[in-house]
Amino acid sequence: MDTQRLERIATHLDRAYLQPGKLPGAMTLVARRGEITYLHSQGLMDVERNKPVQRDTLFRIYSMTKPVTSIALMQLYEQGRFLLDDPVHKYIPSWAKLRVYKSGIHPQFLTTAPERPMSIRDLLTHQSGLTYGFMNRTNVDAAYRALKLDGGTGHTLERLVDELSRLPLEFSPGSAWNYSVSTDVVGYLVQVLSGMTLDEYLAEHVFKPLGMIDTAFTVPTDKIERLAACYQYQPGDQFSLQDDPAHSAFTRAHGYLSGGGGLVSSMDDYYRFAQALANRGEYQGARIIGRKTLEFMRMNHLPGNQDLPGVSVGAFSETPYEGSGFGLGFSVKTDVAKSQTNGSVGEYGWGGMASTNFFIDPQEDLLMIFLTQLIPSSSYQIRQELRAIINGALVD
Repeated sequence: MDTQRLERIATHLDRAYLQPGKLPGAMTLVARRGEITYLHSQGLMDVERNKPVQRDTLFRIYSMTKPVTSIALMQLYEQGRFLLDDPVHKYIPSWAKLRVYKSGIHPQFLTTAPERPMSIRDLLTHQSGLTYGFMNRTNVDAAYRALKLDGGTGHTLERLVDELSRLPLEFSPGSAWNYSVSTDVVGYLVQVLSGMTLDEYLAEHVFKPLGMIDTAFTVPTDKIERLAACYQYQPGDQFSLQDDPAHSAFTRAHGYLSGGGGLVSSMDDYYRFAQALANRGEYQGARIIGRKTLEFMRMNHLPGNQDLPGVSVGAFSETPYEGSGFGLGFSVKTDVAKSQTNGSVGEYGWGGMASTNFFIDPQEDLLMIFLTQLIPSSSYQIRQELRAIINGALVD
């Protein structure tokens, strides 16, 4: 890679985002063929306390938790614990009589029977018929908000699964794509199938083997000083404090082990995870997933090899829709020209609500991780801009 061209990353972020006050700070890593070729921190991790972004800064990675949880479930697939076409109610009996929304508002819904039962693959690919409360799109997601199913005081995985057993699906499983709490349910299945809590399972089977010492659902007291502040986009390209590290729920045992968005991590930790995927499942001798299993996960699992616009019923995602399909826990680029962003067919990855993002390009043996803390992730087009710069630095 041309290192001078990679320096455009810092120049661009500083000129376009940091100096104008659009972003508090950021850290970007680029690696190729197993070696870090670019790693740069800039700006502030905590504006109020004037603390610069450091290499060991802890970030809320939100939905970049999803690939971690999906890998965990597929580890159990490799042990023969389940099959992808197994109905979810085989492992969550209370879901045996799930219905599909027809009309009405919570709690008075008119429903119909699904065309087929929800499968585990439906959960991994967000074709389950579940949703998120923050979508603000349907009467079903309004029920999620009323019941506080996106998190909050007293929320647990067990309560989520129990409440969902009584709510209708937005569509019959497998018939459409909608970003949702599906991966939280994947985390619940990890618990059911392994007999361990999700935090215990991830610590033992993902974090410990890879040496990820700073990734967890709760930041311990001795690491709070390293937790970045999180900010909320404000009109006029400004931001305000959204979550102060001194009072953050992420620093207290909160009981909700969200496999869809609950982890806090560091650049070095997430790099170990991403590099393990780039290495076809292993990092420094520790294998977390089989080569063939990972190849299976990063195929496009949408029906008829369609991309997201062909099957999506909602407008929210952590990736541009055009030219992207979806695998078992990641988005997958299916058409570079259609995506209108430089890259390769087969590139996969995901992002988080606070504008974090990662991608892996198997064709180029390339990966990128971008960490910042600005909600929502749709505030700016940074992810596509970074792809343009990074792919422009490939010289062989």
